[in-house]
Amino acid sequence: MTDPEIPSAESSHILTIKVSNSFNALARIAGLFSGRGFNIDSISIGESERPETASCTITTHGDTRIVEQITRQLDKLVDIEEVSDLTNEPHVSRELALIKVAAPPETRSEIMQIANIFRSNIVDISPATLTIEITGNRNKVDACIGMLRPFGLKEVARTGMIAMPREYQGSV
Repeated sequence: MTDPEIPSAESSHILTIKVSNSFNALARIAGLFSGRGFNIDSISIGESERPETASCTITTHGDTRIVEQITRQLDKLVDIEEVSDLTNEPHVSRELALIKVAAPPETRSEIMQIANIFRSNIVDISPATLTIEITGNRNKVDACIGMLRPFGLKEVARTGMIAMPREYQGSV
């Protein structure tokens, strides 16, 4: 049992937010974080299953008390419909990255083999580069980038994490 007066070690947290798809909603969310000195590690937001709402995933870090404070303050914002901390709940999460790597003819097949191992797709090709699209958890994306780094990364664009709770949590 942990003592509630002793903050737990700082860790990464995944917050999902249903928010009105309205002007300035994202600015209010970001303003809450910056105004209170909380850090956003990644943020992804886009239209949800209903056009009038957006689904937002934020990864942040802090001890449990800080994240509970963030969650309560987000819940008070006018545009927020629902806030959930998925960190300790069964969930599915993914990132997307586009990785442009130097690919002269002598290394192109090796780069394509690495892309294949990571079940990624070649989405653009030029005489000097390949652009690879990869989806997966943060570790998979990091590992792919790490394997491609020695060939010469030209550009990397990442979405940040998106997440949602698992629906089925029982046994079969």
